Amino acid sequence: MTFLDHLEELRWHIIRAVGSVFVFALIAFVNIRFIFNSVIMAPARPDFWTYRMLCKLGDQFSMSALCIDKLDFTLQSIGMGDQFMMSITSSLIIGLLFAFPYAFWEIWRFIKPGLYPTEQKATSGAVFFVTFLFLLGVFFGYYIVSPLAINFLANYKLDEAIQNQFTVTSFISLLATLTLACGATFQLPMIAYFLSKAGILTPSFMKEYRRHAFVVILIVSAVITPSPDIYSQLLVSFPLVLLYEVSIVVSATVLRNRLKQLDR
Repeated sequence: MTFLDHLEELRWHIIRAVGSVFVFALIAFVNIRFIFNSVIMAPARPDFWTYRMLCKLGDQFSMSALCIDKLDFTLQSIGMGDQFMMSITSSLIIGLLFAFPYAFWEIWRFIKPGLYPTEQKATSGAVFFVTFLFLLGVFFGYYIVSPLAINFLANYKLDEAIQNQFTVTSFISLLATLTLACGATFQLPMIAYFLSKAGILTPSFMKEYRRHAFVVILIVSAVITPSPDIYSQLLVSFPLVLLYEVSIVVSATVLRNRLKQLDR
């Protein structure tokens, strides 16, 4: 294929990927009232699943600070078209989340034929693992990171005379950013795999900076958790630490396989 033929093929893969996002976004827009009330606004209510589980955990360990029974803030729409624009933005974000597996598959279909047979064999299952890790990160961001961050920001006050009144735009922006960021963060094992295959990343490097990574994870966990106790911090930090350890194992496996091939 010529260079222009490759561009034409890439263009159609991108069109189909973007088209899938708009299809799911349209479906979400049709059902936006239900989605907004049951999904988007759910972390803003004290009866959200995460808050109820934290309360049960607090009862078991006699940590009343874990029980969240009030979120001291109100949401408001200031601009004339804010609510309509939020319905469109929310629909696009939801469309992106649901279309991600197919969109990634379309892009991978374009990339895969350019790989050597050994590389194709080594990257078999890439679509499944990337999708699985992304969705796992999205669930972690939605059910763990986002509600804890919302609770912290909702109850943080410089003075009791100041009332927290947030715009619905800022609330959705925070929820979407944290959820999508966690989806991207959970790609760490896949990133470690491809960087190790390219010879850029080594397990020794990750082990050397393991303590630095753990410190950063604990600092982030301490900031977004609702109380200073160790239990809530571990709830957030443990999956991130586990991801880092898995990435070390992945990098070590890639290096070990490369050494075996050289010995042959």
